[in-house]
Amino acid sequence: MSPVLSISAATKTYKTGHTALHAIDLAVEKGEIFALLGPNGAGKTTLISIICGLVSLTSGRITVAGHDIVTGYRAARGMIGLVPQEISLDIFATVENTVQFSRGLFGKTPAPAYIEQLLRDLSLWEKRGARVNELSGGMKRRVMIAKALSHEPDILFLDEPTAGVDVNLRRDMWDLVRRLRQKGVTVILTTHYLEEAEEMADRVGVIDRGRLVLVEETAALMRKMGKRRLSITMQQKLTEIPPALAAWPLRLEADGERLVYEFDANAPETGMPHLLRELAAAGIDYRDLETGRSSLEDIFVGLVENGV
Repeated sequence: MSPVLSISAATKTYKTGHTALHAIDLAVEKGEIFALLGPNGAGKTTLISIICGLVSLTSGRITVAGHDIVTGYRAARGMIGLVPQEISLDIFATVENTVQFSRGLFGKTPAPAYIEQLLRDLSLWEKRGARVNELSGGMKRRVMIAKALSHEPDILFLDEPTAGVDVNLRRDMWDLVRRLRQKGVTVILTTHYLEEAEEMADRVGVIDRGRLVLVEETAALMRKMGKRRLSITMQQKLTEIPPALAAWPLRLEADGERLVYEFDANAPETGMPHLLRELAAAGIDYRDLETGRSSLEDIFVGLVENGV
């Protein structure tokens, strides 16, 4: 089956000469939740804006369910819902009219039952008659999501959807994303909350300085690149790594109160028992041990810092 979104050698160079995207290749399947990660200025929003027809493509080809975004713009755009970072609404329109009007812009016939369920899913039904300027910031964000879903798109783009919003909206958002996925909707999101990507996304793409440096299944990425961490809380503060432990990849944290050892999560031998014996042999006492696994955030930061 063909991917619902296909990107081939997509580039973007502005008149200033700045190249924001370098030959991006990506295929996203129907019903997939795909997280696009990258630091500020990496090209995430530029790529989304090109797919949605807000920014022109310099070269390459992008199709949405087989429709070219340039030659078949109307068909391609009709399959896309976009929740941008910035809130842009008619502040004097009511919530319900805003969503209904957006549906009409895409040539869709009225669907009162669908709109009602959508507003209920986003906890907006009780506010349906309120004007946008009467709403809180979180409620306005909910209206933006409802607008993006008003025409029942096949692909939903969420550009930093939960940045600066309350916990309730974040929870409602991800509940809605799960339901959309069950209906076959493809969700592509950018986020700075990497724990969300780790929990929600089927695959992760990392973009840095306009280049897609990695695309991997989330679980496989965690297995491949995840590390385990042993935190040793010292009985007394250390000012430096003891010479007897110089051969170990250790670092001091918490102003010398904690000694940290990281190792390959997939390695058959962790080295922990040997390290603890060497601590005892060096006369170094500790009062607590804690182990954990590295997060997607740790992996992401390492990838970007190392320029992978």
